[in-house]
Amino acid sequence: MTELIFEKSIKGMTGITLTDKEITGTFIRPEFLRKKEPVLPQISELEVMRHFKELSDKNFCVESGFYPLGSCTMKYNPKVNEYLASLEGFTQLHPLQEDRDCQGALELMYKLQEALKEITGMDAITLQGSAGAHGELCGMMIVKHYFKAQNDIKRTKVIIPDSAHGTNPASAGMCGFEIIKVQSNENGLVDISHLKELFENNKDEIAAIMLTNPNTLGLFENDILQISEIAHKNGSLLYYDGANLNAIMGITNPRVMGFDIVHLNLHKTFATPHGGGGPGAGPVGVVEKLKEFLPVPVIDFKDGLYFRKYELKHTIGKIKEFQGNFGVLVKAYSYILMRGNTLKNASCDAVLNANYLKENLKDSFDLPYDRPCMHEFVLSGDWQKAQGVHTLEIAKRLMDYKIHPPTVYFPLIVSEAMMIEPTESENKARLDNFIAAMKNIAKEINENPQETLSAPHNTPVNRVDETNAARHLDLRYRNE
Repeated sequence: MTELIFEKSIKGMTGITLTDKEITGTFIRPEFLRKKEPVLPQISELEVMRHFKELSDKNFCVESGFYPLGSCTMKYNPKVNEYLASLEGFTQLHPLQEDRDCQGALELMYKLQEALKEITGMDAITLQGSAGAHGELCGMMIVKHYFKAQNDIKRTKVIIPDSAHGTNPASAGMCGFEIIKVQSNENGLVDISHLKELFENNKDEIAAIMLTNPNTLGLFENDILQISEIAHKNGSLLYYDGANLNAIMGITNPRVMGFDIVHLNLHKTFATPHGGGGPGAGPVGVVEKLKEFLPVPVIDFKDGLYFRKYELKHTIGKIKEFQGNFGVLVKAYSYILMRGNTLKNASCDAVLNANYLKENLKDSFDLPYDRPCMHEFVLSGDWQKAQGVHTLEIAKRLMDYKIHPPTVYFPLIVSEAMMIEPTESENKARLDNFIAAMKNIAKEINENPQETLSAPHNTPVNRVDETNAARHLDLRYRNE
């Protein structure tokens, strides 16, 4: 167990030397100044460095092991992208500089917009969104303003599948829409008969359908063109949750499927960091009739000059200060340039890897939907639950194999769900190692379930009480 830095403290030890000169004047108001010195560790610079290096070594990251983290696309981020994003011309650029003084940055954003238009089939793009859910919010604001501009105020409802990402109903709800849930059929896809029923019962009130394709089960919605026809015939819009775009890049695109609005997760699909709550980017693309509703500014090009354009007739306004998370945009553009027309290969390899894992694991775990998947698939731990071992225990046991657990208990329509996504980054040897670990755990549960129930055993912190920790969060050090 790693000692707290306070526990390494030695009275009188220091890593810094402050001037002896009296400090005069302060911008802190007197009522906010401490009445007594804070309790801080006393420790040398070398010991501080050793402490934080030790903590760093205990962290798990994609460079140290496999992340089969379904619906999060935790794939490898090429380090050259980090280098390019750290170039001084980008990092030292102030966002309030005049357009003529930041042509390089504006050119990059303009060309990224153009690349994303090509990839998605959309007619216009905004780069402002700071992550996927933020992009969703932007998209649903566009939906609301579009119908308001047409004085069609009756459209107050949005249809969302029961398998959807939880951010979908949250984003629509924040825009004031009422959520209607459409059921999945026995194949894990949108139930067309139920969808038609919902439209018949709410005909003039449906503003949009929110879908991701492939869906959260990793299954391609085969009836997507029929869904699009039903929506558009009713005057409704079709919204594409781009969380799973990693499965279809270069193979098809949302425009071909009939979507009107798309949000993208650049920090997932285009290999920029995703874990740990780091920065993201959630651009939104729209078809021609929605261009004037995008947030401003959009990046445009005219007479040899890249510039920020603010003149959009129906703009929803600004959704993010300045130009969003610019560093993520640099890394995403770098990734797209690096892959070029081989973006399709990334998707093909992701789909191949997922199907390889699925076929090798379906005899050891329950597979609710036994059909070819896309970039991810969902297993069920129902067989293991019958032995008294839940999916959460399987996830914890995987950590002993130096494998990050997959997403568990989602989507909600699958009991004891394990959503597994290998991404295109992983080679066959790594996939085989994961298969062996999962099969060993399944065998262990049949023969000695206590070994899994008491996991993890080989991690810096062993079994924890997540429920108690979440409800009684206490990170404060008390010098007692």
